[in-house]
Amino acid sequence: MSEESDQGNKHEQEPQQTEHLNIKVTDNNNEVFFKIKKTTALKKLMDAFCDRSGKNPSSVRFLFDGQRVQATDSPDSVSALMDTSEIGSDL
Repeated sequence: MSEESDQGNKHEQEPQQTEHLNIKVTDNNNEVFFKIKKTTALKKLMDAFCDRSGKNPSSVRFLFDGQRVQATDSPDSVSALMDTSEIGSDL
């Protein structure tokens, strides 16, 4: 019976792993990797990238598949954004 409860716990933990995405943000000079939740506003990722690369967030544009990513977007709202996706930044 304890085996069944152990297996139940393993299945409960699996959905938590899929809630996070690994996103790479690059500006052709710097590459920064982030692990974020699917519901996190991309503003946090953008601000963190700008802090690490010493850029002013208001002077940087973030693009994914040629489309501008807004600070209010989340990985859920950007339909094609998946685990290991890459977001480019441009001045």
